[in-house]
Amino acid sequence: MREKKTRNIYTVSKLTQDIKILLEETFPFVWVTGEISNHSVPASGHSYFTIKDSRAVISCVMFKNQKSRVNFKLVNGMNIFGLARLTLYEPRGSYQLIFEHLEPEGAGAAQAAFEKMKKKLSDQGYFDKQFKKPIPYLASRITVITSGTGAAVQDIMNIRKRRFPGFPVEIISVKVQGLDSDREIASALKYVNINKESDLIILARGGGSLEDLAAFNSEITATAIFESDIPLITGIGHETDFTIADFTADLRAPTPSAAAELAFQDKNKLLREVLILNECLETAVKKLLKNMKSRTYDLKARLKTPETMIYDGRLRLEELSARADNIIKQYFKIEKKKVLHLYDKLNTLNPENVLKRGYSIARFAKDKKVIFNSNSVKEKDEIEVMLHKGSLITEVKKTDAGKNV
Repeated sequence: MREKKTRNIYTVSKLTQDIKILLEETFPFVWVTGEISNHSVPASGHSYFTIKDSRAVISCVMFKNQKSRVNFKLVNGMNIFGLARLTLYEPRGSYQLIFEHLEPEGAGAAQAAFEKMKKKLSDQGYFDKQFKKPIPYLASRITVITSGTGAAVQDIMNIRKRRFPGFPVEIISVKVQGLDSDREIASALKYVNINKESDLIILARGGGSLEDLAAFNSEITATAIFESDIPLITGIGHETDFTIADFTADLRAPTPSAAAELAFQDKNKLLREVLILNECLETAVKKLLKNMKSRTYDLKARLKTPETMIYDGRLRLEELSARADNIIKQYFKIEKKKVLHLYDKLNTLNPENVLKRGYSIARFAKDKKVIFNSNSVKEKDEIEVMLHKGSLITEVKKTDAGKNV
């Protein structure tokens, strides 16, 4: 029997959803160029349009927030160059581009020049992490290099007023776009490094097109940043704007305000931290003093005057003397007991005591040798018989070699 073939059947919405995921994962961001047509702006403020070339058309949208960063008017027939996300509009099953960034025709060449300069300086090590200097946690003085009349300087000073009012700041006004603006920026950076009165630099300007940011994509500016001995934060354009200066800087902030947030510490927060640290220090010092005081009392109790030491030594000597006396007495007692025991044994074996019990001792009268065996005696030998009291001189009449008693 044939096995039934399994079929993977999609619903329209499921197929559309899978295609949408595939498109968005494959093309998260793309650079696209084309001609605007069918441009319209409804009440929402978003721009809906198509871009086309000689062979194809794509639906596009640019939302109001992203449009606020575009410094030119979108009109039909205009050739543009931009960065977009590719997605699929499910209700109609059509794919479209959602633009994050747009530039007028000619920006493509500027972008190519940007990429070429970026690669050149990257190859020379301008962007290497090993050359990035640490940003001081609390700088003593900050220099801001920006346009003296732009919104960027106002944003920075407002942040300073909110976070750390009265913080020492030097503002160096420079051209941030136009002819020789990169040389002015480089000259300002060299001036700050020569004076060495600040220990942090903020290089900032507001948003603009790629052409407007040309001074910050210049090799002259990048070299001055790279050669700066003073740490530098950039705050250039909007969050999506990246310049050569950003890559070269020690730290890049997405906007001038964000750069100020990084540079100026929150004074109130610092004061709170100082109070907390002060309390911790006081607690630690009190604990240390308490421990030292306790230790001092302990050492004082152990420390004695010479008089006390002599008195204690005397007591110790008397104690040792008493112990020595007791040991000696105990020794003599034991030895006396031993002597008495030996004395008793000696008395028991003393011949006089034997004689007292009625025994006698016989010995030759001539040489006083004690007689132990009758075989050693002959007839007519003179024998002295020693008694408890006195002695007898006798002559042997007869010997009896009988058994031992």
